[in-house]
Amino acid sequence: MAKPRILITGGAGFLGSHLCDRFIKEGFHVIAMDNLITGELKNIQHLFPNENFEFHHHDVSKFVHVAGDLPYILHFASPASPIDYLKIPIQTLKVGSLGTHNLLGLARAKKSRILVASTSEVYGDPSVHPQPEEYYGNVNPVGPRGVYDEAKRFQEAMTMAYHTYHQVETRIIRIFNTYGPRMRLNDGRVLPAFIGQALRGEDLTVFGDGAQTRSFCYVDDLVEGIYRLLMSDYVYPVNIGNPDEITILDFAKEIIKLTGTTQKIIYKPFPKDDPKQRQPDITKAKSILGWSPTVSRAEGLKITYDYFKTLTKEELYQRDHKNFDAYTR
Repeated sequence: MAKPRILITGGAGFLGSHLCDRFIKEGFHVIAMDNLITGELKNIQHLFPNENFEFHHHDVSKFVHVAGDLPYILHFASPASPIDYLKIPIQTLKVGSLGTHNLLGLARAKKSRILVASTSEVYGDPSVHPQPEEYYGNVNPVGPRGVYDEAKRFQEAMTMAYHTYHQVETRIIRIFNTYGPRMRLNDGRVLPAFIGQALRGEDLTVFGDGAQTRSFCYVDDLVEGIYRLLMSDYVYPVNIGNPDEITILDFAKEIIKLTGTTQKIIYKPFPKDDPKQRQPDITKAKSILGWSPTVSRAEGLKITYDYFKTLTKEELYQRDHKNFDAYTR
């Protein structure tokens, strides 16, 4: 009996590669698609010998074709770190708009069920805390983060339009801060930034006074939530994240304790439009999906730190991870 086929865009990225692993384990034939602008082939190289895995090097902002039956699509193609989307803002907007349009069109043609990856950034710098799905957000559309925030907000609107007017089976996940093995060390996000600084013997950089908060979800928990949402009948956005909130300053102290670094914490000016609070309300995930995180931050951080310790010296000191010259149009 043929295995069900699933297309995972952004399949060579941090989250995408873990999704490839999970769906192969669940008995799917996985088609990973990535233009490698931020993804890494090393994240999926262990899957190439598997007969139930194939890789397509393609930019989903251009027309997407997949031959044969395609019951499921996961759309995870997008730069997701501040360093990336501030360097390639046009491409970030294009993958959230043109890319999403192409994938929804493919889902309509193939009669696929499609899950699109949105983000907690649709809430902007929130005035409601914790953030429930009903909160519309506080986003600056012309600020430096607007290229990512508004791309995701548009993506959600287009997804619901395809569901409403074309009866496409759609699912929307709003992902909160997630971490784990295969994260890029120097992608600008707080957890790999702190661990990278500790491993290089640098002082840990905290922006503002460090009172801003984040909530960190281990990647295996997130993947479980994605799987459950895809297989559910719920069409509206669902928050998936760990509600265990911590200030950035306290988190920096946790990293210092974890890594045993002797470096100190230094402070820099607060970035424009950076959210001051981030904590998911996961009431819907609990009630609709029966999902809640199971991996503690202490457990997840140890696994992640052990992964980062395996990086080569070149990877550890590589500041500009990607050359975006080919993608600047």
